[in-house]
Formats: sequence, C-alpha cells, structure tokens
Amino acid sequence: MIGLFALAAATAATPAVTGDCAGALCDYSVLRPWFEKLAAARGGSGKPVHILQIGDSHTIGDSITGAWREALQARYGSGGRGVMPPGRPFQGYNPRGVSVDMSPGWTISSIFGAGSQNPAGARGLAGFSITSNVAGARIGLTASANETFTRLILCATAEPGAGNLVVTAGSQVDRMELGALLTRPECKTFEYDRPQYAVSVVTEGGPVTITSWASFRDAGGVALSNVGVVGSQFVHFSRNDDAVVAEELRSYDPDLIVIAFGTNEGFAPRVSPQEYEITLRTQIGRIRRLAGRVPILLLGAPDALTRRNELLSNAPTVTPAPCIEPVTLPPADPPPPPVASPADPQGIDDVLDSLGRSAAVAGGTAPVVPAPAATPAPRTGWAITARPLFPPPGLKVVREVQRKVAHQLRLAFWDWEARMGGRCTAVTWVKLQPTRMRGDYVHYNTLGGQDIAGRLQADLDAAMNAGGSWWR
Repeated sequence: MIGLFALAAATAATPAVTGDCAGALCDYSVLRPWFEKLAAARGGSGKPVHILQIGDSHTIGDSITGAWREALQARYGSGGRGVMPPGRPFQGYNPRGVSVDMSPGWTISSIFGAGSQNPAGARGLAGFSITSNVAGARIGLTASANETFTRLILCATAEPGAGNLVVTAGSQVDRMELGALLTRPECKTFEYDRPQYAVSVVTEGGPVTITSWASFRDAGGVALSNVGVVGSQFVHFSRNDDAVVAEELRSYDPDLIVIAFGTNEGFAPRVSPQEYEITLRTQIGRIRRLAGRVPILLLGAPDALTRRNELLSNAPTVTPAPCIEPVTLPPADPPPPPVASPADPQGIDDVLDSLGRSAAVAGGTAPVVPAPAATPAPRTGWAITARPLFPPPGLKVVREVQRKVAHQLRLAFWDWEARMGGRCTAVTWVKLQPTRMRGDYVHYNTLGGQDIAGRLQADLDAAMNAGGSWWR
C-alpha cells in the first residue's frame, strides 16, 4: 500500500502539458503579460516584477509564499519583500525575510477575528489597520541582506485632525503629513539612493491610522507579497474599503494577483454552492474593477482533512468516504502449541525420558528448561480507524465552483489538491517521513511549503515553455 502512495506522489511531482493546461495549471494563456515581464526580470533594472497574493492562513503564514519568493528571487534576483500588514497585527506574525516590531499604543482592526468586532479604521489589501492616538507610537522593520530596499511605500488615512508619521531610514528622515479637509486613503513613496536595512515609523501629533506598508528594491528581480487574515474567507475580503484598496493597488502596482482562499469556506458548517459562487464572482469582479487589467491566478482549495462528524454533511453532495491511515495492527497469531501425549498408558520412550530426568537431578545436573516463546512483533498497516479522517464535502464543492468560475471569467486556475496527489493525500503528508504537514491535516511545515511552492512553480515553468515566443 505504501508503494502505491509513493507512486502517486511521484506522479504528482511531474507536470504534464496538455492543451491550455500545464500539470494542474489551466487557462495559463491569461498569464501571458506576467510571463513576458518575468522573462525580462533576470538581470533587469528598475521596478521589480511584483506578485501580490491575497488569502487566508496559508498565505499570511508565509510557509508556501516564502518558499516561492526565495526560489523566484534566487532565479531572477530580489526585488524586495513587498507588501505587508502594518506592524505586528497579530500574535505569532513572523514574516520571512524581515523582522518587524511594534510599540504599545496601537489599536488593531481586521476584516475577520477579534479585530473585526470594533474596527478602529478603514482596512485595505492586508485586511488589517493599526491606529494610534498617542504621539511616539512606533513600528519598525529590519530586512535581511536579500531583502534590503531602495523604496518604501507607506499607506495611511488622511483625515481632519490627523497627525503625522516620521519615517527614518539610515540618515534620511522624512515626514508624512496626514491632516486633511476630507477623509481619504493616501500612500506615499520614500526613495533611497542606496539599499536600506531598516526603517522606523513614529507617530507625531494627533491620531494616525496605517493600513499597510511595502519595501521594494528597484534593480529588476521579483517581489512577492503575501497578505491575508487567519481563518478568513473570501467573503470577508468585502469588509475592506474600496477607496483604500484602489489607492494601494495603484501604489503597489502588481503584475500578477494570486487569490488563495477556499479552505475555510470548505470547512464551514454549511456550504451552499450558489452562495459561494456569488461571493467568488462578486469579489473577483471587484478586484478587477479596482486593479485594472492585471492577470489573476486562482488557487483551488488544497486537500485537507478532519475527524469532526458534524462536517460529514456540510454541503449538498455525497458523504465522503473515510481515508485510510497507517495503524499498528495486533501481532500475528502464534503457532499452536504441540499436542501433549496421553499420560497413561506410558510408552517405553516416556519411561526412559522420565528415568533420564530423575538421574540427572540425582546427579546434580540442572534440568533442561525450554526457551520461552518469542513475543510476536507488532505489525503496521493501513486501515480506517474508529474515528476516521475525511475531507469535508464542502471542500469538493468549493473546488468545483472555483474551477468553473475561473474558466468562465478567464482566470488561470491551479488545482492544488490534484497537485498534492489527490483526495486523502494529507494523510501521507502528515504520517509518512519526511512529514510535510502539521498534525491538523490543514497547514504545512517548512518542508511542505517548499514542496507546494516547487510544484506550483514547476507548472508555471511548463506553461511558460509551452506558451511560445514570449518565454524564449
């Protein structure tokens, strides 16, 4: 059985190109503008090629996007860290390539979770904003050697009575004044004549709200931004402000937008295909209206599993079959003991054996003690457990709607579940060495993030090579 799983994994790791599909990537021709820019990124100059990914915990956790960023920057050069939520918007936020800090004195607002209950300011692409009513509140960023920057963009809210932001990088000190007659979003760009490792942003005067910030290095290469909110669904993206999102998209100028929602939708208590399709079409249309003609790549929901019985019927479809798991089986039955000879009548062999044992004891020789029977070793195998794992049926519904809508709206679509190896693959990613997923059967460890990023880029490479002259 394990050999079959290994074969499936090997097959999943090899992209195939058929028609307008490369491996699990379909309708890739819509990515042509991005492919053309990426082909010119290596050894280029000026603005880097910018990928902006919006999603849930898979995105903001940066396990997959971080590995993808590192691979692209190793190939094409680093264009900086890209867009981030401001400061440290939640406990455990740990972006790769930079370290961030935030002083006390900030109120956090978000489109989902605790910060969404009493929002203190408008929110944009990142899904977070931070607001301070005290002077001297600070956020800071320190970049790794590979993510130094020559351009910093700070997005905040200009409004009546607002204070200022003092931006310090190296010996250069700038000020962003936010007092205005009318409330509006504003993004300001700060440029540096040499790469910077660190920046400090401090409030001055009245209240200040920051919605996002970004660091770029203008020497060609690639920047990959990952923004999202843990636990969120695409419908929650509607809670951000159109004007803020439009201003940020204008300032950050992405060359490719990646949409990576679907897992939390598939795990919802109730999944309606019709309602989800309306949400998907509405939010994609909204992003297109605000972003213009930027190509979009939609990532299908990955394989993910649960043991929660209440999710067995969370969508109007067939109840999923349980997944088999590696289990410890009881030892094999020992061989039956030899059949004892009758006590009476005794044969001549029994009499001689009895006399021999008596003589040995009388002569001082210890009796022969038979060796204990060996304890049978436990066995391993694959079986359905008493509380089995299964993919919620809502995940399948979400994936089917995503594929249909992507094709109809001319988005590129990547079948994440298929690229993992198909249904129930998460079992092997958790249970077999080397492990690539965490014990929740949803999230990925560092190795799993590298694996997913590698499979996605392999399909993108296959699409580029199949696409024709723009890649050559």
